Amino acid sequence: MGRIQIITIAASFLFLLYISRLIIKGRLREEYSIVWCICTIILLIFSFWRNGLAVMSELFGVYEPPNLVFTASIFAILIYLLHLSVVASKLHKQNKQMAQQIALLKNDIDKLKNAQ
Repeated sequence: MGRIQIITIAASFLFLLYISRLIIKGRLREEYSIVWCICTIILLIFSFWRNGLAVMSELFGVYEPPNLVFTASIFAILIYLLHLSVVASKLHKQNKQMAQQIALLKNDIDKLKNAQ
């Protein structure tokens, strides 16, 4: 086992522990932690299985194995950004509805105060 494998495995386990700590403290929701855990597990698999990247690149028809890593990483990042954009859009819509409801309630309160 090479030095880089040991470093990668240790870093992956530390990252998993950090994700667990964030979940326990309530700073990271479980639904978002799944993506991080899956990515870390994939890194762990390729850390233990050294020839796995060459096998996977040959399976997908990629000439150089590092190109497979970059392509897969970029694709995963794009999908995750799309997911975060959907979540942000949903939150924006909910904030707008709540602001409108607060404005209507404030208007009703002002009318009641003026009526008295």
